[in-house]
Amino acid sequence: MKFAIALVLSIFILTACESVDDHRIPSVPVRIEFPTVGDWQSYGVAAALDYRSFIKGERIPGGFPYPDMSATGFGGVLLVCSFDNIPLAYDLSCPVEISPSVRVSVDIESNVARCFKCGSTYDVYRTGAPLSGPASEHGYALTRYNVSRGQEALQYMIITR
Repeated sequence: MKFAIALVLSIFILTACESVDDHRIPSVPVRIEFPTVGDWQSYGVAAALDYRSFIKGERIPGGFPYPDMSATGFGGVLLVCSFDNIPLAYDLSCPVEISPSVRVSVDIESNVARCFKCGSTYDVYRTGAPLSGPASEHGYALTRYNVSRGQEALQYMIITR
């Protein structure tokens, strides 16, 4: 009887919850500042389903004022506005491919991020969780970054690791 109970509990524990790994991308600095509300309005995400990519080395988006201390992660930063109008940020690198040049892009038809190389899709407007492809099979989520209001008088929004 004890064996049967232990077996049932083991099966329940192993199948009850699936975890995702959102730390596959190497840990590198991330810091994007929007010093004013005007900067946020020009380069941020103002409404549900808005998105923008930030890649300092490629000067994306064009015209964005990257100070010297700015850093855009491993493959760049994907900034989105959730369905609830909350800004969320992820590393652009696909966690399956783990390459700074293999980046996800937003598919506006299905409202997901998709990796062109492995075909994985991710729920970027909620959690960054994998939805399909190898990322879903292995539980590899996008690396998420913090988005917060600035503490200094001139800072409006800041994205950090």
